[in-house]
Amino acid sequence: MIINFDNAATTFPKPESVKKAAAEAMEKFGGNAGRGGHELAVITSEAVYSAREAAAEFFGAEPENIVFTLNCTHALNMAIYGIMHSGGHMIISGLEHNSVSRPAAELARKGIISLSVAQVYPDPQKTFDSFRRLICPDTKAIVCTIASNVSGQLLPYRRIGELCREKGICFIADGAQACGIIDLKLDSGINILCTAGHKGLYGITGTGLLISDGKHPVYPLMQGGTGSSSESLFQPMLLPESLESGTVNVTGIMSLKAGIEFVRSKGINNIRRHEDKLCRRFMYLLRNNRRIKIYRSPGAEYIPVISFNIKDIPPEKTAELLAEKGFCLRAGLHCAALAHRQLGTPGGTVRFAPSVFNTVKETEALASAIEKM
Repeated sequence: MIINFDNAATTFPKPESVKKAAAEAMEKFGGNAGRGGHELAVITSEAVYSAREAAAEFFGAEPENIVFTLNCTHALNMAIYGIMHSGGHMIISGLEHNSVSRPAAELARKGIISLSVAQVYPDPQKTFDSFRRLICPDTKAIVCTIASNVSGQLLPYRRIGELCREKGICFIADGAQACGIIDLKLDSGINILCTAGHKGLYGITGTGLLISDGKHPVYPLMQGGTGSSSESLFQPMLLPESLESGTVNVTGIMSLKAGIEFVRSKGINNIRRHEDKLCRRFMYLLRNNRRIKIYRSPGAEYIPVISFNIKDIPPEKTAELLAEKGFCLRAGLHCAALAHRQLGTPGGTVRFAPSVFNTVKETEALASAIEKM
């Protein structure tokens, strides 16, 4: 039997409603959304728009500002390149995933932008001050994860959003680990929210979202067929068409809509309480083992993700031994070298990331297996 505790990468299993929606999309929505006036195209377009409406309501946005992407990395690259393509100064945090740090570093390497990295502390006030001190006259954007995919630490995103609003800076937020766990809305000061569809929103893989408040135009990273303004050789600049060149992933989009509806029906606060309960149980059971280090700091707030290591056992070996017992946990750098540099874990960690479908019994079995190691 396989027990998945790698839900920070991709939630599994998926809700029955999500599987049903994906299957139904394959059966019913065989047209190309926004392309053509025949029945197949029309009903597919209507289905895709209904998913935009569901996402817009969930995140406090307008349907036309909902852009469907391949994943969160795709959304973040579109946002970063789309806002910073003409230059300026950008600030990122020291906990960023490579989907933020790599495009930022590449733009800086080419001399297109100047880049600063804000230190993150357990104290939210110190973290906020770290961002504030780095702002300069040509700061165009702050890009910040809401919650670290390595440690689960929450950043003071609301205060950062208020700061950006006050200074006229575009706030791009990485919600990959937070969406579906925290009730996120654009009115928290976020201008562009990027997230995965296949994590806390329980859609299938190959899905993501870029959600804009429309205040900062995003230059298209990719150009091509949009279904509108086809007579022009130039990309239309209105959302969502400007950022959705080519045929959208209708099957994935319908699964994402079902995932959002699943989260709404369960209740975000209920989901977080359940997953927090499993994390507390996990830490409690391992609290007396001095060979186990859990990377959490007093004073910081966390989502239900835990990084840990066992003394004298490399993280990859720990994950391998647990996999032999049927437990799926991710080990290594988690595509977030900056975060591990800040944590002081150059060799990486093992990550425990439960979902709404995991149980206390499964968590206790995992802790027992770790103790025996």
